[in-house]
Amino acid sequence: MTNARVTVHTEAGIDRIAPEMHGHFSEHLGRCIYDGIWHSDEDKEVGFREDVVSLLADLEMPVLRWPGGCFADDYHWEDGIGPREERPRRRNLFWAQDTHEVPEESNAFGTDEFLELCEHIGTEPYLAVNVGSGDPQEAADWVEYCNYDGETELANRRRENGREDPYGVRYWGLGNENWGCGGQMTPEQYAREYRRFATYVGSMDNLMLDHDLELIACGFENHKWNRRFMEEVGSTGWGVEFPLDHLTLHHYYGRTMSVAEADEDQYDRFLAEALEIDDHIERISAAIDAVATTRDIGVIIDEWGAWHPESVPENGLEQPGTVLDALSAAAVLDVFNHHSDVMTMSNIAQTVNVLQCLVETDGDDAWARPTYRVFDLYAPHKDNEAVQTSVDTPVRKLDDDGELPLVGASASINDDEIYVTLTNLDCRESHTIDVTLEGTTPDTENVDAKVLFANRDVDTEVDTDNADEFEAENLEIAIDDGILTVELASSTVAGIAIR
Repeated sequence: MTNARVTVHTEAGIDRIAPEMHGHFSEHLGRCIYDGIWHSDEDKEVGFREDVVSLLADLEMPVLRWPGGCFADDYHWEDGIGPREERPRRRNLFWAQDTHEVPEESNAFGTDEFLELCEHIGTEPYLAVNVGSGDPQEAADWVEYCNYDGETELANRRRENGREDPYGVRYWGLGNENWGCGGQMTPEQYAREYRRFATYVGSMDNLMLDHDLELIACGFENHKWNRRFMEEVGSTGWGVEFPLDHLTLHHYYGRTMSVAEADEDQYDRFLAEALEIDDHIERISAAIDAVATTRDIGVIIDEWGAWHPESVPENGLEQPGTVLDALSAAAVLDVFNHHSDVMTMSNIAQTVNVLQCLVETDGDDAWARPTYRVFDLYAPHKDNEAVQTSVDTPVRKLDDDGELPLVGASASINDDEIYVTLTNLDCRESHTIDVTLEGTTPDTENVDAKVLFANRDVDTEVDTDNADEFEAENLEIAIDDGILTVELASSTVAGIAIR
């Protein structure tokens, strides 16, 4: 018996789904860079881990944020350029490299290595500028080194370091968590600092560059903070001006729940916590709209994902990769699609080995985690137009008076197809779902469907031996009078393409 209904309103467009909404984040933390993307100091080989680079390239990542995170606010970019043997070894006050808890950065992987990685895997770079302990001169110099094609000392230094042409870096984050590790600033303090940095960095695309820069300010899950920041940053001696293109916030969930030790009630609360991102997007958008009525400023969630108690500094913030975490990622990506009219980017934390990573390594082995499979299944949404979906779903009441919708969905269209993603967030039971596509009468010959995680335990830990078992499988769909009917097993995600 059908117990959930999804209606896709194909004529009710929301907005284009920016490919950058499927972005990623890599920080110099634990084994993300060293032994993740780049060989560690203990390895005989030097340079990129080609197995990891190959997995990331196959994912067609649209944008990658670096070098932090909190790491960025004690990082000075000039330490990481030039001959590797001459680069200084520096402290970092926030994160240790590898799992040895040594708060030292070798700077073997720096700006040129990161931007070369981005070119290898076909992704846009997003650089996080040090506002906490840096200054506007350092930030402007970094832009010049990366992007200027003239004859200045910095442009020539880039050439001496092996890169003739400018990199053309477009996305520049001015600060990271400046309400916390980035300086514990009040919103007014950060707004004033942000304006200083934006004055120098933002002036460059008017004079030295042939492309526009996208300036990104750091917001907070405290939305009164965001409102106060916006009010202060827009007030200048020349009248109201908003020197930013995007405002961010970070959303982690699951901090008190170990997947291996949790029960089904805790799974429900975890997934409901992931879905709280919906409210945060609405509230940060409201803070922007209330103040910046004349400027189109996008919302970026540039750190998000599951953070479980297993992830602690002592182990480099590593935690098992499970179906439950991947299921939460699918639910969040559906939310992002619904907010494609305000969202311009997101960056899941983190790319390799750390937190809700997509790729994990162990010695010479590298493999895709279940969250990687979700991003792959959701890839057809990128660059489509999101359309409204109505979801009539059973809900489960939670102990804290909240509730969890057990079925979720989002949909998008292009000239050739409609793409629908469905999530069964119920970790206990299967659900039969009817999908109606307004204005379309599909038949079996033009429908292709895949499912993830059918017959997989939600708490299974994925490793190199079983990783391939989590690839998408064909999903059987019944069609009657133009209505698609699908049965989704518990804790599964489906992607349906209708041509």
